[in-house]
Parts: sequence; structure tokens; C-alpha cells
Amino acid sequence: MKFAKIVFWAAGIWGVLVLTPLYFMFDLIGRQDPPPITHPAFYYGFVGVGLAWQIAFLIIAANPVRFRPLMIACMVEKFSYGAALTVLFLQHRLHASDLTFGVVDLLFGVLFIVAFFRTKGKE
Repeated sequence: MKFAKIVFWAAGIWGVLVLTPLYFMFDLIGRQDPPPITHPAFYYGFVGVGLAWQIAFLIIAANPVRFRPLMIACMVEKFSYGAALTVLFLQHRLHASDLTFGVVDLLFGVLFIVAFFRTKGKE
């Protein structure tokens, strides 16, 4: 259970630190990586949903055994983003530096799987 706590605390804190600044970088992203973002609702929606998941990770970290079923949705969250960035990179639609965030999400996804199986039978 200690492993799961550490993994979910780390994922939640990392996510909050990485996602929160995006609220203040909308125009900067468009200038540094053209073209400018044309659908701000999707952009801010992504950031908001992403932050909500970070809160879910922190809630799971507080009691991994109780919230073990939610870990499955967490895996989907991590693998869907990591896989999407990987595909975009392979299609030459994403800079290699942006792929870093996808790799981090894939790593957390794997750690979520390990945490899920390590908490089995602890209920």
C-alpha cells in the first residue's frame, strides 16, 4: 500500500505543477509553437479536466485500497494521453520535446498498473 501512496502522490503533485501554469500560457504557446490555438474552450477544457484528474490521484493516494477501482480510470487517463502524443510524434505532428510529457504519462501509467496489483487483496 505504501508503494501506491507514493506513486499517486507523486503523480498528483507532478500533474498539478505541470498543468497549472498552462492557464497562464495560452498566448505564449501560440507564439512559440505556431499556429496559435484556435479553440480556447478545448485548451482550457483539457487543462481543467487534467487538473481534476490530479485531484483524483491525490485522493487515491490518501487511501489506495479504498479507491483501488478508480485506479483503472487513472490508467486510461495516463495511457490515452501518452499514446496520443506518441502517435502524433510518429506522424511528425509533435516536437520531440513535447513527447517528454507523453513518456512521463506512460511511465505513470505503468506505475499505476503496478500499484493496482500491489493493492489487490488488501481490502
